[in-house]
Amino acid sequence: MPNAIIDRRDAPRYPLILLAEVTDVLSSTKFTARTSDLSRTGCYIDMLHPLPRGTKLYVRLQNEKEAFESGATVMYVSPGLGIGVAFAEDLPASQQAVQDRWLSAAAKANG
Repeated sequence: MPNAIIDRRDAPRYPLILLAEVTDVLSSTKFTARTSDLSRTGCYIDMLHPLPRGTKLYVRLQNEKEAFESGATVMYVSPGLGIGVAFAEDLPASQQAVQDRWLSAAAKANG
């Protein structure tokens, strides 16, 4: 299938809308956005003016009760729509625990 899109994700993703604060590490410019999905290795962030592929970011995701913070890299750009980001691989256990709670709840809600 030459026109098939290859899904190269390492982890399942779940629809999850969270408030996202995105900071471009190089320029320190902050953007407020939202996620549309989340996985253990990254997320998709809706942005009208997406940052370029390869941009190093600091991402803070927030739900009503708690926040998840990680370094990240822009892996995919949808012009005028948003970015797919990969989280840093060396997450502290406390941040991984937050993410695991969110993913578990999302899996149950979409199961």
